Amino acid sequence: MWRDSLLQVLISFLPIFLFMIWYSKPERTRYTHIFLGIACGITMFVNMHIFTVNDLGLYFDFRHIPFIIGSLYGGIPLSVCLLVIYVVARLMVVSYQWEYVAFAIFIFVYIPILYSRMSLFKVGSRKTRFKIAAMMSVLMVLLHDTAYLSSVPSLNLADVPKYLRDISLFSVLFLLVTLACVRFAELSFERIELQVQLHEVSLNYRNEMRRLQQFIDNTPLMVVFCDHNGMITHVNDMALKLTPMLYRNTILHQNFSVFLDKLEMQFERNPIEYVLQEGEKITEILRVKGRVVYTVACPLKDITSRGIDGVLFIGHDVTELHRLKDEVDQMDRLSLVGQMAASITHEIRNPMAVIRGFIQLLNERSPVEQRSYFRIILDELDRANAIINDFLSLAQNRIVEKESSNINHLLNDLLPLIWADANLRGQSIDMRLEEGMDLLQMNSKEMKQLILNLARNGMEAMSDKGVLLIETINYKDTIQLRVNDNGLGISQEKIDLLFEPFYTTKTNGTGLGLALCLSIVERHNGKIHVESTVGKGTTFIVTFCKPGRNCW
Repeated sequence: MWRDSLLQVLISFLPIFLFMIWYSKPERTRYTHIFLGIACGITMFVNMHIFTVNDLGLYFDFRHIPFIIGSLYGGIPLSVCLLVIYVVARLMVVSYQWEYVAFAIFIFVYIPILYSRMSLFKVGSRKTRFKIAAMMSVLMVLLHDTAYLSSVPSLNLADVPKYLRDISLFSVLFLLVTLACVRFAELSFERIELQVQLHEVSLNYRNEMRRLQQFIDNTPLMVVFCDHNGMITHVNDMALKLTPMLYRNTILHQNFSVFLDKLEMQFERNPIEYVLQEGEKITEILRVKGRVVYTVACPLKDITSRGIDGVLFIGHDVTELHRLKDEVDQMDRLSLVGQMAASITHEIRNPMAVIRGFIQLLNERSPVEQRSYFRIILDELDRANAIINDFLSLAQNRIVEKESSNINHLLNDLLPLIWADANLRGQSIDMRLEEGMDLLQMNSKEMKQLILNLARNGMEAMSDKGVLLIETINYKDTIQLRVNDNGLGISQEKIDLLFEPFYTTKTNGTGLGLALCLSIVERHNGKIHVESTVGKGTTFIVTFCKPGRNCW
């Protein structure tokens, strides 16, 4: 009898064991109730044919265990099917009237518990599900024991301990096996939940890592990660762009000093080594291949040990910011010049006009041999007046009147004057004007002043026999004026200072001519650029944006 009972217990565990083996992947979750319902139904049929009866007539029937498990986890349709099978099988073995009454009470109580547990089972905790399983098990045990006791014809007091022993043994065993099956089923669900959570966490982690990687690679900053030994573990695309001959697979796992050599950065001290030794952030501003780069090297802390796990190196190209700063400084200087001109011009010009008038009067009354001295005085007064006019031109911030004009026509009008100046110097002019030139909105007076200043600067930079090339080019959106000389050229350091007020490379220059040219170009929505090679010559390139075009 005990061997058959043990076999029933093992068979009762069979659906759960099969379920634990089968339920190994999250995608099988949708078929869980079908698998458990069918497995429990098969187990019920098997247990119906191998149940045992002891000497006192007590049935050791464990078919109720798969019935409970199938009802709990099989879903409403399969639970109904299992209940129908159980009721039919149970009615076939009912012999006494009390058994009908007890079974009817069981059905009346069991069905509400079975179908009300669906909402509790889905949203409740594991403890709640165990309570539901225990309630259903106790109800089954009470039905079983009531049916058994009602079938006993006469109860002998001497056999009461045996009855109680067998009933207690069956009840405890039934309850333990049922709760054990529920426990193993919950472990299977918990394992899959952990797998799903792990998969979601892993997926979120990969997504965040991908976003972070895209951010690092697409940021306009140069980013380099190094480990605690100073070896490069990652470089972003911007860092590779600054070093065209450097590739990611060749620089990874190399010392950071190799990257500095390729990038031609000259630090006072290797920033990675400094951070690893001192544990402090270091910043520095460098010039790299004509660009101004703001660099930061900071330590990466280990979360557990709080030690330095590596170093993050960041480089920010601030060339444009420096250029804007220089332009603002230049505007401030121009504004200062304008204020000076506005405050002193009228005070100086009036006395100068009086002095010039009296000098002319004295010149007419002086002997002929002294008139050359008066001519020198008048020339110097005219030179001083020209300087004052340059101040006034720089101080003019008003909106100038413009009209549609052809720059080639202006050049043709100025050509005789430019040729005359060149002949006095023993130089020649080469004029190359593109035909079909589009019109520009310009102030003719200012544009002529711009062209004469650039032409005379070019002629002054050349020796005898020099050739000044004046060229116009008609592009799609812009018109370009190029003035080229074959003089000594200008170094890069001086080119950066050319348009600053009062800066000049000439012995008798005022440093206002090119500053005046720059202000004229900017008032005409243009840009001026200088290209020069020492020993070969200089080219001033003035680019004007055509009306209705967005060039800058």
